[in-house]
Amino acid sequence: MKTTTISKLSEYVGEEVIINGWVYSIRNIGKIWFVILRDGTGLLQGVVVKGEATDHTFNMEQALNKEDSVSLRGFIKKEARSVGGYEMGVSEIKIIYPVSNEFPISPKEHGADFLMSNRHLWLRSKRQNAIMKIRHRVVKSIRDFFDNNDFILIDSPIFTSNAVEGTTNLFEVDYFERSAFLTQSGQLYQEAGATAFNKTYCFGPCFRAEKSKTRRHLTEFWMAEPEMAFVDLKENMIWAEELVAYVIKSVLQDCNKELSTLERDVEKLEKVIPPFPKITYKEAVEILNENGSSFTYGNDFGAPDETLLSAQFDKPVIIYNWPADIKAFYMKRDEIDSDLSLGMDMIAPEGFGEIVGGGQREESLDILIDRIRHHDLPLEPFKWYMDLRKYGSVPHSGFGLGLERTVAWICGTKHIRETIPFPRTMSRLEP
Repeated sequence: MKTTTISKLSEYVGEEVIINGWVYSIRNIGKIWFVILRDGTGLLQGVVVKGEATDHTFNMEQALNKEDSVSLRGFIKKEARSVGGYEMGVSEIKIIYPVSNEFPISPKEHGADFLMSNRHLWLRSKRQNAIMKIRHRVVKSIRDFFDNNDFILIDSPIFTSNAVEGTTNLFEVDYFERSAFLTQSGQLYQEAGATAFNKTYCFGPCFRAEKSKTRRHLTEFWMAEPEMAFVDLKENMIWAEELVAYVIKSVLQDCNKELSTLERDVEKLEKVIPPFPKITYKEAVEILNENGSSFTYGNDFGAPDETLLSAQFDKPVIIYNWPADIKAFYMKRDEIDSDLSLGMDMIAPEGFGEIVGGGQREESLDILIDRIRHHDLPLEPFKWYMDLRKYGSVPHSGFGLGLERTVAWICGTKHIRETIPFPRTMSRLEP
């Protein structure tokens, strides 16, 4: 007899199959009782009827508990009223392993701290399941986009000897009698990759020791970072919007069920089609002040500022030409106004904040050395990075897309901790 999964039931209508999974819920309406099974690919309603199921199975109702691992055997039929659109007429239930205690997460309301402390179990819930499946689709679509556009995957190291964006938010670790740091970004190494392969990307974890407790921050997060030789800021912004649009299109095509579970307004996502609005930093400041803010030119945008800006658009908005003093040392300055850097940030709609940050890099060795010194960074750890300017330097650009913030926006979940399987924050290092 065929063993299959809930996601493939359309192939077995009218056939008897076996499905292995876990008890999600049980309910009774007299001589019939129902077991909802989850197997990681979906939910299935099993109907247990006296005379159709074995006597032992029919009498198992009181013996089953939420999250018992079980094996169900029965015939599949299409049933639009049932969860998932299919139903099993159960012939037999076998318990693989019963739970040893009552499952701690019940339908009642639980606090965020309780759910985070039981994250290893909370992932089984319908909502968290949907978010993780959308995250999976986002990851796949990012890789597909780069692979389809001739980018080469060049993995950047996790251990580094140098900072990318300053030393104040680095995690320092002991590394064989010397200091090393957990990477803030893979960008510098992608610049080396771009001079070897023209277009490269990395996709992995990054670490920021930023002491922030906002709903938009994690100490460990994932970032996709492309880098491209012979690309200026204007083309870089186009690559960023094309990537984001591709990701949204992929999720809309493949995750309708998950978006419905999250009650996400997909009409808002359907509007995410290039070109995106593009405004300068100066124009962004003007918009803020015209809408009741008292923002001072030269400051970085905080969460309230990004929310106010995003409210003016129904697509992500790209903000470019930032004050050089608030951008990283490697950012190229505008040739006409050296007080401006050729940086860009993409702000998601609906108040979800920055999802992309990047810009054009400084290709001049002399200027780069001056900028490293200006930021009070030691030159020695950057010797290899400066070599990229000594040997065949070219104009080049890139950006980083934050995976968790992007998933939070797509899912419509307000707290970023729901978008990563096991979040790490200032106060949480387990489970």
